[in-house]
Amino acid sequence: MPRIFCIANQKGGVGKTTTTLNLAAGLAQLGQRVLVVDLDPQGNATMGSGVDKRALALSIYDVLLEAAGVADARTRCASGGYDVLGANRELAGAEVELVTLDRRDQRLRDALMSVTSDYDFVLIDCPPSLSLLTLNGLCAAHGVIVPMQCEYFALEGLSDLVNTIKQVHANLNRQLQVIGLLRVMFDARITLQNQVSEQLKAHFGDKVFDTVIPRNVRLAEAPSYGQPGVVFDPGAKGAQAFVAFARELLQRMEKA
Repeated sequence: MPRIFCIANQKGGVGKTTTTLNLAAGLAQLGQRVLVVDLDPQGNATMGSGVDKRALALSIYDVLLEAAGVADARTRCASGGYDVLGANRELAGAEVELVTLDRRDQRLRDALMSVTSDYDFVLIDCPPSLSLLTLNGLCAAHGVIVPMQCEYFALEGLSDLVNTIKQVHANLNRQLQVIGLLRVMFDARITLQNQVSEQLKAHFGDKVFDTVIPRNVRLAEAPSYGQPGVVFDPGAKGAQAFVAFARELLQRMEKA
């Protein structure tokens, strides 16, 4: 049975997709079989994996509406060494169509059951809102990895997300838990970021990953080349940090 993790934060622009792709590539480099599920209609995780979202014959949209299986709709990110269940603008329509359907919040979980023997990890890139798509991700997952910037407003958004996770845990998915908080786009020269980082560690303790992802231009450039930063420039500080994060996550899973 694979470990299924949502990469989620209700605040936009905090590096969810960057985290998803680089963690996937990092885990693949460490010998893990990984599937990335793109649940965002913008399809950034799809394009960032070198897959043209406009040319997808089948996508996560077809899977959620049960018109195709995961095995039929997945494609390969050759550079990153992982599989992608891609998304495009069609997925925005799924929000409306799912409302009237049975098991509307369990569709992704049911679909993933058919490929459980194919993967060690499934990473779900969620949109930056509590939508029916995000709810599908949370209902399918064992846990949530929260990428966050060490800024004041990020702390406010974090409390909202934790409350959401508690509600889903209580009502829809008893397995769901916060796996950990990942500090991203970190600049140690900024006093506020160091202060918020210390607040996080004081409040959440060992739920805060030891690895810190620094602000890094090469990570930001990589998606335009259709590659995770870990592959695009393995020597960059950000890339090396994500490989270290993948290693830390594996170690945590072995202890769990």
